[in-house]
Order: sequence, then C-alpha cells, then structure tokens
Amino acid sequence: MSGTVRLVLTIHNHQPVGNFDGVFEDAYNDSYTPFLDVLDQFPGIPISLHVSGSLMEWLVKAHPEYIERLRQSIDKGQIEILGGPFYEPILSCIPGRDRVGQIRAYTEYLNDLFNTDVKGMWVPERVWEQSFSGDITEAGIEYTILDDYHFQNAGLTPDQLNGYFLSEDEGRLLKIFPGSEKLRYTIPFADPHETINYLREIGERHHNPVIAFGDDGEKFGTWPETKKHVYDDGWLHRFFSALKENSDWLKVVTLKDAVEQTAPVGSCYLPDCSYREMTEWSLTTDRQMVYQNLVHRKEHDPDWEELKQFIKGGFWRNFRIKYPESNEMYSRMLEVSQRLEKLEQSRTFQNRTEEIQEAKLELYRAQCNCSYWHGAFGGLYLPHLRNAVYSCLISADNMIEKMENRPDRWVDIQADDFNHDARKEIRLAGNRLIAYISPSKGGHIYELDVRLAKHNLLATLNRRPEPYHEKVRNAASYQQDNQNSDNATSIHDLVKFKQPDLDKKLVYDNWPRKSLVDHFIQPGLSMGEFQASHGGLGDFTEGVYESKLRRSDERVELIMSRTGNVGSYQVQVEKIVALDTKKAGQLEIHYQISNLPTGFPIHFGIEFNFAGLAAGQDDRYYYNDQGQQLGQLDTVHALDDCKRIGLVDEWLGLDTSLDFSKPTDIWTFPIQTISQSEGGFELVHQSCAVIPHWEFIAPDSGQWDVSIQLEVDTSAAQARQLRESAAIS
Repeated sequence: MSGTVRLVLTIHNHQPVGNFDGVFEDAYNDSYTPFLDVLDQFPGIPISLHVSGSLMEWLVKAHPEYIERLRQSIDKGQIEILGGPFYEPILSCIPGRDRVGQIRAYTEYLNDLFNTDVKGMWVPERVWEQSFSGDITEAGIEYTILDDYHFQNAGLTPDQLNGYFLSEDEGRLLKIFPGSEKLRYTIPFADPHETINYLREIGERHHNPVIAFGDDGEKFGTWPETKKHVYDDGWLHRFFSALKENSDWLKVVTLKDAVEQTAPVGSCYLPDCSYREMTEWSLTTDRQMVYQNLVHRKEHDPDWEELKQFIKGGFWRNFRIKYPESNEMYSRMLEVSQRLEKLEQSRTFQNRTEEIQEAKLELYRAQCNCSYWHGAFGGLYLPHLRNAVYSCLISADNMIEKMENRPDRWVDIQADDFNHDARKEIRLAGNRLIAYISPSKGGHIYELDVRLAKHNLLATLNRRPEPYHEKVRNAASYQQDNQNSDNATSIHDLVKFKQPDLDKKLVYDNWPRKSLVDHFIQPGLSMGEFQASHGGLGDFTEGVYESKLRRSDERVELIMSRTGNVGSYQVQVEKIVALDTKKAGQLEIHYQISNLPTGFPIHFGIEFNFAGLAAGQDDRYYYNDQGQQLGQLDTVHALDDCKRIGLVDEWLGLDTSLDFSKPTDIWTFPIQTISQSEGGFELVHQSCAVIPHWEFIAPDSGQWDVSIQLEVDTSAAQARQLRESAAIS
C-alpha cells in the first residue's frame, strides 16, 4: 500500500418537527448520548456531525449538558459541526429564496451557539438537483456530502470515487464528497474488520484515497435491535478500536480536514437524484413493483455490477403526484412563502422585520421534509407530523393577517389556483376559520383550518396500495397455511406486525376523503357496502361544479352547481358555502337538488371527514343531539333520525359539530391506513368519516333541500391558552 487512506465519518442526527417528545428522548438516550460516550474514549478519532435544527432546538432546551459536550468536542477539533437548511427540508420542495434563507439562518444559529465557523452542510435525504450548487454556495457553504449513487448516475465508476469533486452553477463552485453505499451497509451491521478490509483494498489500488461515510445517527441505537448490537455488544467500541489499530495507514478525518489536506479528484455535474432507495420509493406503486421485480431477476447476473448504475428509479418531486396530500401541504406552504416574500419586499412593512422573521421561522418549520413523502418509515402516513406542518403554516398565516391589520371580525373570499392544477380553487377566510374548496373536483372542502387551535381538520390521507402491502397479505396467508406447523412463525422473522389481522384492514379509497363529497347511493344500501365503495349511482363524487362568488364586508358565499347523472336521470345539485362575521366559527352549508325523477326513491349522502382528532382515547369522542357521548372517535355507528352530531377532542380543545335542518341517518367509521414503520407494520388512524344520508321519495316538485351548520367551538382551547400564558407570565 502506498500513501494514506483517509476515512470521513459523517453522522446525521434528526428528529422531525412535530415528533413526540418521548421519541426525541428515546433517541437521545439510545443513540446520541451513548455515541458520544464511546467517541470520548477515542480522542484521536474525529467526526463530522450534523444535527438538524429541529433536534438542536430541542437539545438546547431539554439537554443543555449535551450541548456543552458538543461545544467542548468542537473546541478540541474532534467534532466538526455541519450546517444545512435549518429545519431539514427537501431542497427541491421549497423555493430558492427559502433554501438560501434556511441555510443562512442555521449557519448563524450554529456559529452563535458553538462559536464556530460552519463551512460544510448536510443535504436532507441527499435529494439533489444541479441548481442547488448555486443556492448552497450563495448561502456561504463550501462543501457537502451526497451518495456515490449520484456520481454513478452521472456516469462515473466506483473506482473513480475516491475523493471529492468540484461542481459548478453559474460560476459558483461547490465541493461534493461521494458517500459510500458499501459503508452504509457495513456500518454498523457488519463486523468492523469487513469495513477495514474494504478500505485496505481501496488503499492498495489507489494512492491517498478519501472515502466518505454519511448516514443517520439513529442507526447507532435507535433503529430496531441496534442499541444492543452497537453498545451492549460493543460494536462501536470495536469499530473505533479497529480504526485506531490501523492508524498507520488509515487516517480518520473530518470533511473540513479532507478539503484542506487533499485536492479535488475532478469536476462533475450531478443529475437529479437521491440515494438509491429514495428513487425507488418515489415511483408509483405499480412501477415500483416492476422495478423491484426487475432488480430481483437481474441482480445475480454476471454483468449486474456494470449494468445497475444505468438502472434508475424515480424523481423526488413526483411524491407530490403520488400523494396529492403532499401536494396540498406543499401548495399551502408555497402560498405562505409567497405572501411573506411580498410583505418583505413592501416598503409598508419595512419596520416589521422582527415579526416577518418570526413568521418566516414558522414557515421554515413547516418545510421539514418528513411529512412530505413516504418510504421505509412512516413519514406522510403519520398524522402528528402532517398536523405539525399545518400548525406552523396556520401560525404563520395568523401572523401575516395580524401584520396586515385586519379588524377583529372579518371575512374574505378569493379565487386562485391554490393547489397548482391549472384550475381555480376558492379560499374562504375569516378571523376564525379558513376553508379551501375545489369546485373542479367535486366541490370538496379539502382544507379547513381552525386559526386558534392552529389545526387543519382536513389533513386527511387516503388509503391506497403500497408495494409492501403484498408482504402483509403473504404473511397472513403463510400463517394461515402453516398454523399447525412448527415453522408457522418463521415468516415473522421478516415481517413484524404491531396489531393482529392487518391483512383484513387493507381497504383502498375510490375518492378523496375530504368534506362535502356528494354521494347518490342505491336505496337501502348498508353501511358496510358503502364502506366497500359499492352502491354509488351518480357522477357527482368528483365531478366538476361551476362556481360563483358573492361578497360583502360581513358575509362571503361560494355558490356551486352541477348537472350530472344519477342512474339514467339528469339531476342538478347546487351547494352554497358561506362564512359570516356574525358566526365566525361556523360554515353555513345549503344543498338544493332539482330535477329529481318524481316518485322515485332517492338516497343522498354528504361525506365529511375530520382529521387530527386521535382515536382510542376517552377524551376524544362523538356525541349526539342530546349531548350523550357515543364512543371514541374510532367507533362505528349507524345512527337514526339525528339533528346533530359532534366530535370532541379535549386535548386539542376542539368541539366540532354538524347541525341539520332535516333529521338524518348518520354513518360514522374510521379511515385507517396500514403503513410500515421502524417497528413493523402498523394500523394508523387518519380521519373520522361522518356521512349524513337521507332516503326519501322524490316529491312532485322534483326538489329537495337541506341546510347544515358546521361549527367549530374553540373555547376550551382558548381557555387553556390563557392559563398557559398566565403561568408563563
């Protein structure tokens, strides 16, 4: 061997905005602290460490002693602290101004916190587009780390990836290290000497190579079964010992050290890419399964190693197509960002800099990436993460309205392409509620924000096929076929379930789980058949409605109408949604159906969904028009002759009710998804479906109507906020 092999160890620690405090604490105890405990025993081994801003803010408050440990290690030169966008957004999911703003804001925060000079950064989820080079360097960053997969997609071979490269955008140069996929799989899962032997082989073939490792710190203790492996069984101690024992030819350095000690090995423009697994997850379910089957068929062929670098998956931005709910969050985020940019550029608001920056931090928090996609872990499927995004966005929206000096009571209505589908949506807003409605898609309310509680009651998620659902079905089938066999449980070595009988819960939705979803239903249809998406007669569920707006200072109305088919008949539905300053916490909804076939039986239902109200807790429940509790929010009901139904979440302080001008039968049932998480497959409550439905004989007039008041009472939330404010003061 000639020369020295330099190894860069880059650790990335992250917890998303909105994650439970107990999850932060468990990761702190299982990963972050014990890792430093072992590292302290090896002062000659430096690392580059990235801690996301959401996690760093938590550590500052919850564990200042950990911050002090980091500060000491940074001062000694054993830890290089890396920056990045403050709240870990996917860079392609936010505007360029926010990329630069987030990176600068976090650099300033870290420099002040640790008295350091941040020059390197972590790219969230290593999602890359070449134009990012310009934004990153404009923000003051000099180097970063991606994956060797990015470079192989640019046409380079693994043997060429033994150092860092220069990349350029509009003349601005960025240094980029290729992180080794091989090391991502050996560290910490293989014996330490497998990594040492791999590095030795590289050193024997190349002169003074630089090999970079970059991956999640949670795999050192937080991932299932890794705490025992990494710490109790001593893997990390053995790994650091092996590095020390081979220090005559193997030198561990930081990213900063490598840049200062070695020259770039070349220049390269990288294609739009992420790590390999992410490109697979961004594919649609059917194409993902085709991709996986192709890989399984070819991976044992003798030319696979040469071929695989030309086999590509999908593009991260298409998560917003794959999951429309992700696009809803993105579109809302973009709207807030644009409004803040407009305020910042206006001379009128030049003396409101601190308020704008406060709102901007809420926007930045809402850009945290985990809620916008789904792969190996929960992500988009986790309601508390989606709720956190909307909470921050609504908070920023509230601040904007305050800066614009709205009166105490106000209403407004706007038409614009709010969700970027080339059709106009309607925004009804007031001092207490904000409703987004899509006339071009069934006239649905697709977002309903409660300002005081900072909660979107329509942060719903549809049930849809995922590639891993086949594992759930296969495991259930295997268990059933082998229930009397000694090997019946062997499948569970590969597939773990948090609840039993998940295969029986695999149901998929045929329309968006939003509100004001109009259903013409077969007379006499049972709730079970409706839940299975049977018995629909009309084309109103997602049909296009024409719309008109009415506005005054005290009241705004959206009037939507559609003539469509119910069986062989042409029927007209008009629905009006109104917001009034006198009833600021209430949406007034009126339906009128015309041209009904006289004397025919009609079954008409209006679907509402309510999200973010947790199930399985006694302080979250339904109640009827007598105020009687009907059960927790995951209970199934078929109620008769009701004039009111309510949903209470005492923890959020929300009481949401529907009042009807005509008595109605009501179906309620939970919308539950099955997704994969770190601990296995799990059932997740996404929303409560509430469907008032009326069966009647069409009158001679051919007309039928009903009025509904959707009211949100936040008095409990307001009382709690007042108590908390008093306690702080």
